[in-house]
Amino acid sequence: MNDKQPHHFRRTLTLLPVVILGLAYMAPMTVFSTYGVVAQTSLGLIPAAYIVALIAMLFTAYSYGKMVKAYPSAGSAYTYTQKSISPNLGFLVGWSVLMDYLFLPMINFLLAGIFLSAAFPIIPSWGWILLFIVTVTAINIFGIQLTVKVNGILVLFQLLVTILFIILAIKGITQGMGLGVLFSSLPFYNPDVSYSFVLAGASILCLSFLGFDAVTTLSEETIEPRRTIPKAIFLIALIGGALFTFVSYITHLVYPDFRSFEVVDSAAFEIAEAIGGALFGSIFLAGMITSTLASGLSSHASTARLLFAMGRESVLPQKIFGYIHPKYKTPSNNIILIGLFSLSALAIDLVTAASFINFGALVAFTFVNISVIFHYYIHKKQRHLKGLFLYVFLPAIGACFTLWLWTNLDKHSLILGCIWILVGWVYLMFLTKMFTKKPPQFHFEEEPSDITISG
Repeated sequence: MNDKQPHHFRRTLTLLPVVILGLAYMAPMTVFSTYGVVAQTSLGLIPAAYIVALIAMLFTAYSYGKMVKAYPSAGSAYTYTQKSISPNLGFLVGWSVLMDYLFLPMINFLLAGIFLSAAFPIIPSWGWILLFIVTVTAINIFGIQLTVKVNGILVLFQLLVTILFIILAIKGITQGMGLGVLFSSLPFYNPDVSYSFVLAGASILCLSFLGFDAVTTLSEETIEPRRTIPKAIFLIALIGGALFTFVSYITHLVYPDFRSFEVVDSAAFEIAEAIGGALFGSIFLAGMITSTLASGLSSHASTARLLFAMGRESVLPQKIFGYIHPKYKTPSNNIILIGLFSLSALAIDLVTAASFINFGALVAFTFVNISVIFHYYIHKKQRHLKGLFLYVFLPAIGACFTLWLWTNLDKHSLILGCIWILVGWVYLMFLTKMFTKKPPQFHFEEEPSDITISG
């Protein structure tokens, strides 16, 4: 073989494995992470909140599918915005996505602390958080190879715990626990509860869907990506949303009193003990810790990779962010900085942390929908009646849904998010010398060739 020939990925993935990988990224037990806080935010209408979030995600999934067809090797909201609308606006969308990356490791450490302190109250939550931060940071510095098989086992274990939870909940319901019936409209509609509470809950639940768009990064390894990836994105959002809605519905039926939780953030653990006793409580806890550990390792490593790519491209200071440890061949500066940033888990609550992540996600989702309009209707001039429906009406509905959810975010996250974008705007002016040159390009899904990091 000629060594000078460019290297390419092998196209081996079909629709089913792409959908499985996407569902694995979303994590089956995500539904339990925010159950308690969303139950109280939506006043018990969690399944209704999931349906609202799902509808918004399906319209956005449609728009992602359209943009993947236009840019099958890019697959990111910032790229779509840069190429379809404006390079400067695309940079700011990428800057918003960066906030997601920074907060994702932190929220996993926060969740680990919440659930472990509920199970072992002798050790405070901050103790568990510090232990997880130090452990995950150290592992990522020294290098970690979590193979597909290991990740598959972790996801399978979470799925089995979720199935066991559903079986025990249904058994409890049939024995008179909770509402005592398997069919009820109460989790979806309560005449005494305003739907503004449902929207507030849905704005938090967007966190559960993060990852349905991640399979766009598999475009170069997928057979017929222009057909397969759009279908996969839509199916991942639909199947994931249906699973979350069903699990939250059964959970509400077996434990409808959302005001009785001793610790709201770890409400799912209390419910698990109520339906399965201490033994299942321990199994459930193991599933949650498995979920947070696997996600924490992966998100910590991927964020370090992102910062390294930005440092290498001089989007961020190269000497700090573009540094590779000479022995371990990992971006150790970035890993340590993420660990230090994750200490914010000691002073932040779950709702606010989820809202921070959702702020950037909803900004990205909004501009993916708008990018469809710009790319197809404005630039490609698809202005016939069919084009008006496919490339204006449908993405506009998706954009309105995400903006609607965005306005229902926690006010503190809105303030911090706007400050973050303002900082990005000032930084963009510096990088572009007051907009006299093009902004640097983000390379979020780029795989640096000279470092080895694996989630």
